[in-house]
Amino acid sequence: MAQKDASVNELTKSFESSNAVLLTEYRGLTVAQLKELRNNIRQDAEYAVVKNTLTKIAAKAAGFDSLDDDLKGPSAIAFVHGDFVATAKTLRDFAKANPHLVIKGGVFEGKALSADEVNTYASLESREVLLAKAAGMMKATMGKAAATIDALREKLETAQAA
Repeated sequence: MAQKDASVNELTKSFESSNAVLLTEYRGLTVAQLKELRNNIRQDAEYAVVKNTLTKIAAKAAGFDSLDDDLKGPSAIAFVHGDFVATAKTLRDFAKANPHLVIKGGVFEGKALSADEVNTYASLESREVLLAKAAGMMKATMGKAAATIDALREKLETAQAA
């Protein structure tokens, strides 16, 4: 009983310290494949095989009630502490290469996500690419504004010279 309480406390802390949670089913994956997956997401998340009953208790204690329906069968959770989109993308890509991994859903910013919604997030471009595109758009807009101002300046100079 004490061991179960310790497990629930540890899971509750993991839920509370995560900015997102992704729930998967790992049935059929080998230990080597699970190790590879853990290594792939290590930078942004912690991947743990969990017991469903203890996880339900810990999730409720941390305010993650929406996972109850998906906690069936062999479950593992990615507790995301870094880039959520990068973790979702890595899980999706790993699931494509290893069909035994099934993404069941998750929670991001307090909102429950279905497997399809997780895949939608996974299809987003990386943060760096989105920032580069935004910077490019701002630079283009500023360039157009500078050209317009320069054209007005030239027009005024031409009008003053005449």
